[in-house]
Amino acid sequence: MCLAIPGKIKSIEIQYGGMVRMAKVSFGGITKEASLEMLPDADVDDYVLVHVGVAISKVNEEEAQKTFKYLEEIGELGELEDVDEYLPKSE
Repeated sequence: MCLAIPGKIKSIEIQYGGMVRMAKVSFGGITKEASLEMLPDADVDDYVLVHVGVAISKVNEEEAQKTFKYLEEIGELGELEDVDEYLPKSE
């Protein structure tokens, strides 16, 4: 099964001789690069869904937090260290 995981864009840079817009995306403390070619309007601090290294859609913070909460409940956040900012705030 392939999943798209929400992450928060921390920085954006142009790579490959100005051909590709890439972002550093934080997933609960782990930062990976993702292409922004499908999301030309994505910006720093936006939440995006990333699938196999490509940001495929923007999501709002609430939706990203719901997804992280679900992943936590099913035990799929094992290697992530700093997920507190991604989880819904306690009421």
